[in-house]
Amino acid sequence: LIPGRPAPKLISKAMIESMRPGSVVVDLAAEAGGNIETTKPGEVYEYSGVTHIGYTDLPSRMPTQSSSLYANNIAKYLLSMGPKGRFHVDF
Repeated sequence: LIPGRPAPKLISKAMIESMRPGSVVVDLAAEAGGNIETTKPGEVYEYSGVTHIGYTDLPSRMPTQSSSLYANNIAKYLLSMGPKGRFHVDF
């Protein structure tokens, strides 16, 4: 993206209409107007059966989700070390 200029439209309305119902598109350039012609910046909505995710704060949403996923993986790993889902290290 070029600061101060709108994002180029890379995906047209016709392309979106040709997608199968249930498809999902995430527009990472929604903050600058979007690379998808049908994007509404800051919104999640459905157009022609295709779900559009046009969050303008997508990067700030990731750290919380990443931390939760990592914590869940560590918890599952530690619980797998002992019998019956209990954490136990046998030295």
